[in-house]
Amino acid sequence: MSHILIVEDEAIIRTALRKLLERHRYKISEAGSVREATTKFRITDMDLIISDLRLPGAPGTDLLKLAGDVPVLIMTSYASLRSAVDSMRMGAADYIAKPFDHDEMLATVRRVIGKAEQHRAAGAAAADSKAEGRAITGMIGDSPVMRDLYARIHKVAPTDATVLVHGETGTGKELVARAIHEESKRNGKPLISVNCAAIPETLIEAELFGHEKGAFTGAQTAREGLIAAADGGTLFLDEIGELPLEAQARLLRVLQEGEVRPIGAIESRKVNVRLVAATHRNLRQLAAERKFREDLYYRINVVQMTLPPLRERGKDVLSIAESLLEKFCAKINRPTLKLSPEAIQAVTTYTWPGNVRELENAIQRAVILTEDVSEIDHRTLDIDLDLVPIEDADPERRPRINSLHADPREDLSLEDYFARFVLEHQETMSETELAKKLGVSRKCLWERRQKLGIPRKKAKRVAEA
Repeated sequence: MSHILIVEDEAIIRTALRKLLERHRYKISEAGSVREATTKFRITDMDLIISDLRLPGAPGTDLLKLAGDVPVLIMTSYASLRSAVDSMRMGAADYIAKPFDHDEMLATVRRVIGKAEQHRAAGAAAADSKAEGRAITGMIGDSPVMRDLYARIHKVAPTDATVLVHGETGTGKELVARAIHEESKRNGKPLISVNCAAIPETLIEAELFGHEKGAFTGAQTAREGLIAAADGGTLFLDEIGELPLEAQARLLRVLQEGEVRPIGAIESRKVNVRLVAATHRNLRQLAAERKFREDLYYRINVVQMTLPPLRERGKDVLSIAESLLEKFCAKINRPTLKLSPEAIQAVTTYTWPGNVRELENAIQRAVILTEDVSEIDHRTLDIDLDLVPIEDADPERRPRINSLHADPREDLSLEDYFARFVLEHQETMSETELAKKLGVSRKCLWERRQKLGIPRKKAKRVAEA
């Protein structure tokens, strides 16, 4: 049973959290301030600390220095988003905006405790292989998935094993290939990168394998292919799934026999090339559909690496955005800009279908368009967050709300509190005023209305004279 310490000065919120977590078999202790928490409890013995950001006496972030390895989950309102981001930089495990619903809180608690347990379980192994998890030049991120990727690169790079890198478009697969090459014994030789999707099908064989003079119309001189140019080094074939079947057969011979024969040549020449291939497609499925040679698939599928999409990399997104911001500001010789709290929220909540490439373009555009201010606003980022209007929410899906006159301290549901406040004040307050009073953004208010099935009241039309 995990032991959780709740540090919250509002008794209503504290009681609601305690009852919620106890129902899900967590052991709970409570405190109303940082001082009470440190005097009444040995906080380093806890499994998790949930603390409000603003507390009487000292802020909740003071617990970050005192908790040691115990994860701290910071509760904050939208109005103090900047402080929440700062607290994560100081070492908070995560933050959650108030008001929040039960499912949101439980999911966050499970995730934070689960990560902490994994971290502790891997502690001994990490000490023995500290070098394996070190970061790689040119690659940004300290999320668990990236640390696993770094460790695998460090293990595989010194060998000559063929590597197949999976990853969505824009995730940085060429960076993985470059890292493997730089940490291999071939780093004194060239790394030749080829995008198979960017070369016309009629030219791909000539580009890769070379050709003799007169081998085809337009071949006025002999030319060495890119595979031969990579002799002794590494050949990176990006989007290998786009390689034509004829070229695949030639490539298979290179890998099996270690020799390449240019188009129109009689004799082959020996080459010593290490192959790193990358794709965003399912090669196994393509092989089953006879769109990719099955024998080549098994030949290149020696060591697999998966480069995670940006949406699965957690806090790495903000680190990458800030690094790109510094890079583009330096490029146009202007003081380094900062992201506004709203821009940070946009960057960390957007799913980035184009991954790092899309993020890079958004940051570069924002740096160019921002003038006479020191912060980049979320509007300048121009990220489509797909806000869904909820005026026509189905009233049949509306959850049953507890009586507005019930005692809010009696088994309080935070969803009920939110719904109660909206229903009581939406006739007299605008959406902006409601969001401000609840301490959330208008976007969050819209989403919560949709989830709870509370349609927004339409403005009453003024009667015609």
